[in-house]
Amino acid sequence: MSKALPSYVSGVSEQPMLGDTIGDNFDRTVAAHPDRDALIEHATGRRWTYRELAVEVDALALGLLDSGIGKGDRVGIWAPNSADWVFVQYATAKIGAILVNINPAYRSHELEYVLNQSGIAMVIAAPSFKTSDYGAMIAEVAGNCAELDQVVLFGSEEWARLFEQGRAADRATLQRVQGELSTDDAINIQYTSGTTGFPKGATLSHHNILNNGYFTGELCGYTEQDLVCIPVPFYHCFGMVMGNLACTSHGAAMVIPAPAFDPKATLEAVAAYGCTSLYGVPTMFIAELAEHSFESHDLSSLRTGIMAGSPCPVEVMKQVIERMGMSEVSICYGMTETSPVSLQTRRDDSLDQRTATVGTVGPHLEVKIVDPATGLTLPRGEAGELCTRGYSVMLGYWNNDEKTAEAIDAARWMHTGDIGVMDSDGYVAITGRIKDMVIRGGENIYPREIEEFLYTHPDILDAQVIGVPDDKYGEELMVWIRMREGAPELDPDSLREFCAGKLAHYKIPRYVHVVEEFPMTVTGKVRKVEMREVSLGLLSE
Repeated sequence: MSKALPSYVSGVSEQPMLGDTIGDNFDRTVAAHPDRDALIEHATGRRWTYRELAVEVDALALGLLDSGIGKGDRVGIWAPNSADWVFVQYATAKIGAILVNINPAYRSHELEYVLNQSGIAMVIAAPSFKTSDYGAMIAEVAGNCAELDQVVLFGSEEWARLFEQGRAADRATLQRVQGELSTDDAINIQYTSGTTGFPKGATLSHHNILNNGYFTGELCGYTEQDLVCIPVPFYHCFGMVMGNLACTSHGAAMVIPAPAFDPKATLEAVAAYGCTSLYGVPTMFIAELAEHSFESHDLSSLRTGIMAGSPCPVEVMKQVIERMGMSEVSICYGMTETSPVSLQTRRDDSLDQRTATVGTVGPHLEVKIVDPATGLTLPRGEAGELCTRGYSVMLGYWNNDEKTAEAIDAARWMHTGDIGVMDSDGYVAITGRIKDMVIRGGENIYPREIEEFLYTHPDILDAQVIGVPDDKYGEELMVWIRMREGAPELDPDSLREFCAGKLAHYKIPRYVHVVEEFPMTVTGKVRKVEMREVSLGLLSE
């Protein structure tokens, strides 16, 4: 009797990896598609062709060089999405400066930590946004940051001066600097959410993120004809890699609908520019579908898009395909430490594969499912920890060898901390986080399964299941629910009645908490750690 096939797949591809730096790849695209739209900022109506975008990027790159910033220097960027953010991304890449993405939701103590931990020499920021006064917070902590030498705010005299200096400089200088860069150089530091302990700076190279953006775009079928609406934040890989780099490596246009996610502005941008692709985490698509003006927007140009960042509910996915016309929408799975995409559904995948799984391995990558206790690869069909290896795995955590060694083993496998199951065709279903698994009376319960079932309730808009302490069972289930507008209140008894006979009794949540919104990270991920903390307080009242 033959042994079961192991939970391991490698991504075979006829398309070779890119050997360019980000700057060189960008220049190739500019040469190939100079007059095509490259960047559109919906909020201001500003737009640039690739030739026009290159002029701005090169001027800023030379201005940064003239101000003393060079290869390996860390430049922080702290701002919501804007065209200026894109200028900084490509200008720093062209001179080899390491762009440090700072979460727009950070407060001053978190800012100070990141400025010092990565040794930022220059921070470029929006003056303010909503309730965040970035300029004031930088001024508050600058004296405690020994390596911080320059602060530049968008729209300031210093910002204008960088472009003026760059336009007056010799472009041959930029060509020389670009020629001295290696694809394996660190070019970007992105801090993980830091829900436990201090955030860690995932350090990524040109090779890491350029190839990941390129192959993500390849699997979406991008060409220079595409316009990609990007409402997800640039400070995260979803925006700057899967969004921006996927576009510029294919000659497609980047469309910024708003500085921060706005469902109406997103729908307006898709309709106004004829976007062919739309990105978002599931909560963004839920908000767009629920937008009062949804039916008034012409979304007929949409062909594809990416839904990622957290588990994608089946019902939401079906609506995105049927009501938004995104017949080729792709599910992506990944993490910042892997640039980010490791698994992705394909355009010709069945609806079931695009709703029940996160696809199969990306080109030139490997994934496997292992027993978390032994590290051994499990047979297909068995749940275990998902690990990935290949060009996308980060260089390491910035100045943190200990945490790097915990995440990446001796064979260069990145351990994700996610629980996955691989089927006979190599498709992987993510069933939860190892740390999110609930153990109730000895039964292992994966919240994702219950959440998926609850999405079938006609009055439930969104549901998140967590474990809370229980004297009898060790842990008990609690569900936080967002209800559809005008729906009757949902109590534990009516929820139990809905679940009876469809879910095993031990999987039916004991506690129900109805909310308007879930606590979220800036990237749209639900903060279950915060939900547990709040729930403990509610249950102790």
